[in-house]
Amino acid sequence: MNSRLARLAVPIGVVGIIMLLIVPVPAGLLDFLIAANILLALVVLLTSMFVQKPLDFSVFPSLLLVATLFRLGLNVASTRLILGEAHAGKIIEAFGQVTVGGNIIIGSVIFLILVVIQFLVVTKGAERVAEVGARFTLDAMPGKQMAIDADLNAGLVTDEQAKERRAEVSAEADFYGAMDGASKFVKGDAIAGIVILIINLVGGVAIGMAMHGMPAAEALRTYAILTIGDGLVTQIPALLMAVATGMIVTRSNAEADMGTTASNQVAQSRNALLIAGTAAVALALIPGMPKLPFLLIGGALIFASRKIKATETAAAAAAQREAAAAVEPAAESPEELIRRLRVQPLEILLAADLVDTVTGASDDLLARVRSLRQKIGMDLGFVLPPVNARDSIDLPPGTYAIRIGGVEAGRGEAPAGKVLALGDALDALPGTATMEPVFGLPGKWVPAGMAHSAQMTGATVIDRVSVLITHLSSIVTANAARLLTREDVRLLTESVKEASPSAVDELVPGLLSLAEVQRVLQGLLEEHVPINDLPRIFEALTLRAKVSTDPEGLIEAARRALGPALAVRHLSGGQLSVVMIEPGLEQSMLEGLRPAEGGSQILLDANRIEAVLASLHATVAAAGHQGHEPVLVCAPLIRPAVRRLVSARVGGLPVLSYQEAQAANVPIETIGVVRGAEPVSP
Repeated sequence: MNSRLARLAVPIGVVGIIMLLIVPVPAGLLDFLIAANILLALVVLLTSMFVQKPLDFSVFPSLLLVATLFRLGLNVASTRLILGEAHAGKIIEAFGQVTVGGNIIIGSVIFLILVVIQFLVVTKGAERVAEVGARFTLDAMPGKQMAIDADLNAGLVTDEQAKERRAEVSAEADFYGAMDGASKFVKGDAIAGIVILIINLVGGVAIGMAMHGMPAAEALRTYAILTIGDGLVTQIPALLMAVATGMIVTRSNAEADMGTTASNQVAQSRNALLIAGTAAVALALIPGMPKLPFLLIGGALIFASRKIKATETAAAAAAQREAAAAVEPAAESPEELIRRLRVQPLEILLAADLVDTVTGASDDLLARVRSLRQKIGMDLGFVLPPVNARDSIDLPPGTYAIRIGGVEAGRGEAPAGKVLALGDALDALPGTATMEPVFGLPGKWVPAGMAHSAQMTGATVIDRVSVLITHLSSIVTANAARLLTREDVRLLTESVKEASPSAVDELVPGLLSLAEVQRVLQGLLEEHVPINDLPRIFEALTLRAKVSTDPEGLIEAARRALGPALAVRHLSGGQLSVVMIEPGLEQSMLEGLRPAEGGSQILLDANRIEAVLASLHATVAAAGHQGHEPVLVCAPLIRPAVRRLVSARVGGLPVLSYQEAQAANVPIETIGVVRGAEPVSP
């Protein structure tokens, strides 16, 4: 019942407002509606003070329109009573009497001052702030969307979280756009109120003298009181709504309401309060100045500054005690020493000024690492080992290093208090030029306070934790084979056995050992092939192991079992862009194929191999300039050897066999052919 009433309250209210414009309203009912209007404006103003961010009060633009229409309806109803009966209820009369007092001229001047304050100061300011806020928000929207996409690609957020953040960005843009339009309602309402006041005063005096036979002085006094009272009961709510508009559009996202935030930030500088209090006391010493107000206010400011100093001293002492407790030597057990001596599979070393990234704040590094582990597990099919993060005094300030098995695999920068801006128009921004560690994009580390300015230039702004996580994700993906341990393989095998026991029982340990299975899975991960579909992989290994346990053959058998999944990952625009090998060259490669201990190899003349690699590099580069992401396709027999041959020169280029490329049943476009020099005749 309550939800139904709440749903119908606004439509019924709007219909009532329309009736105000048409049907005469008795003075008693008008008093009730005027009181409701004043209290509604007061509630809206107080609500705008207690919200933490503007989107928490997203209904404000629509509510502002309804409240404006309500005030205009009351203006029409009160004007009808003032001009028709020379009486508009007790509230309007009381407001007029209090303002005018014993002197109509003074009362009129005070009322005009209130009108000027509302129209020229509050309303105009709120309109300008809403306009600028809407423009800045819309300009920054593409950069925010790109930042969300970057976090999603790096595994820092899930798909659902990315959708929520995109919806919030869109809602923020819609809100500020609506506020820009709603501020025009406030301005129009103020102008309409002034026009109605003039009509009430001039028309009322004329009607009083012509229709009611009042003397000029009596008519002027009567209608001046009613006009001023009517103006006050509508202009005061309008002023409150204008102030609420200004507060909403000037609020930024905060962790607390306006009162708490304002008190904390105003009182953050003890010296400011102390100087202000001393200045107040000095003003009290000037001859002729009233001493009591300045002394009271100055004393209060000085007292507040001393309280802040005591609080800061206590906080500093507590921090020192915590730091001392942290560095006190603890009793080291042999087990603890052995644990520390153990080489960590994956480790992040942080310079001293980067330790704050693991303090549990909103951009906590460890929380982002946990999200990355989940994403890697979903993408590649194995559980990433825990990431150990610790500080290192050997690293320069603002630097981090990523180690795999105790060996440094990557290093980057993430200066404290700065964000990374990526774009082409960064020359005007202060900061240090750098190179993004994963994609090699030029960028600049700019102060965090300049993030909005950087977005205004069209740059993509990335916080320092996101930079580190993106770098970590790239290194982990490139070294996934090294991170897959024997214990990981055992756990994966046991999980498959629970769902498909026959796929495991026949393979391990009857045909292959865990070590051999590990070698196959590592071979797949080296080529960035996910191992999520383990039952299908195990079935293929079972069939192949009955013929041969050669690692290369086992890996190729597993790839054939995965089928379409290999090619689908490289689709671009719904088609597969491929680079082929010239048939004569491919036949020479088949003839030169030789088995070796580390896998099959292609034996060709050194000059011809160099020519082949140069042709491949040029073909792939040309495809990249045209926006393609090609794969190299070749005969199944030479695919492993070709991959080993090209990996050193064109690292990261996928190599598929003809069958693997065709298994996805998608359009295939040949965008280049690899050629090589003809063999030298003897």
